[in-house]
Amino acid sequence: MTKTAERRPPAPAAVPPAPAPPPTRDRARRRLADQARAYAFLLGGLLCFALFSWYPAIRAVVIAFQKYTPGSPPEWAGTANFTRVLHDPEFTAAWRNTLTFTALALLIGFAIPFVLALVLNELRHAKAFFRVVVYLPVMIPPVVSALLWKWFYDPGTGLANETLRFLHLPTSNWSNGTDTALVSLVVVATWANLGGTVLIYLAALQSVPGELYEAAELDGANLLQRVRHVTVPQTRFVILMLMLLQIIATMQVFTEPFVITGGGPENATVTVLYLIYKYAFLYNDFGGACALSVLLLLALGAFSALYLRLTRTEGDA
Repeated sequence: MTKTAERRPPAPAAVPPAPAPPPTRDRARRRLADQARAYAFLLGGLLCFALFSWYPAIRAVVIAFQKYTPGSPPEWAGTANFTRVLHDPEFTAAWRNTLTFTALALLIGFAIPFVLALVLNELRHAKAFFRVVVYLPVMIPPVVSALLWKWFYDPGTGLANETLRFLHLPTSNWSNGTDTALVSLVVVATWANLGGTVLIYLAALQSVPGELYEAAELDGANLLQRVRHVTVPQTRFVILMLMLLQIIATMQVFTEPFVITGGGPENATVTVLYLIYKYAFLYNDFGGACALSVLLLLALGAFSALYLRLTRTEGDA
C-alpha cells in the first residue's frame, strides 16, 4: 500500500499592510474645519441672542444711569433714577403685590400640577386625551386667555357670578375687588401655565423605576407613603428646578394685571413689571423704567443664587 500524501493547508493570503496614519497636521486641519462648521451653524443663534437679548440688557443697564427721553440726547444722571423710583409710593405697592402673587402662586399653582401628573400617570385608559385637555390652555394665546377670564370674572354678567346665582350662593367682585383681585389673577396664571408643568412632571414620573414601587408595595406602603418615599425623592431635582423657574416667572407677571385689571383696583394688582411698563410708556421715563428693571434683575439673581446654594447644600448633606 502506498502512503496517502498528506494534504497541506493552502498558504494564507498575504495581508496588505495597514495604511499609514495621516500626519498630525492633517488631523489638526480636519478638526479645525469641523469646529469651524459647527460654529458657523451656531452663528445664527448667537447673533439672535446678541441682537435681541444681550444688547437690550446691556443697553437697559446703561440707560438706568441716564436721563433718557426719546428725541433728545441722553444725559448722565448717576443714581438719580434709582433714588426716584425707590421713593415712589407705587414702588412699595408693586413689590408687595409681586411677592404676594408669587407666594400665592406657589401655594395654589405648585401642588396642583404635581397632583394632576400623579393622576395622569396612574390612568390606564385615555391617557393621550387627558394630556391634550390639560395642555390646551397653554396653546391659547395669553392675551386671549386673559380676555376670556376677564369676561368670566365680570361682576355683572360673568359666568362666575351667574353660576353662583344659579346655586343661590353669594356673588363676588372677583377681579374688581381689592381683596379678591390678586387671588383671581393667581387662578388665571395657574390655569394658563398648568399644562407645560404637568407634562414635565409626568415625564419625570415615568422615568421612576417600577421596581421601587413594587418593593414599596411588598413592604405594605400605601399610596401616600409611596409618593412620599419613592416619587418625591426620585423626582426631587425636577421639583426644585421647576419651583425656581416658577418663582422667577411669577415675579415677572404682566399680562394678567395689564389685560384684566389694569393694575387696579386702587393699585391692588400693580406688579413690578407693570410698573416698569407705566414708567416707560405712560410716564415716558425710560431711565426710571430701566432702573426698576435693574433692581428686579438684581433681586432675581440674588434669590436664584441663594436658592441654588441652599438646595445644593441640602442635597450634599
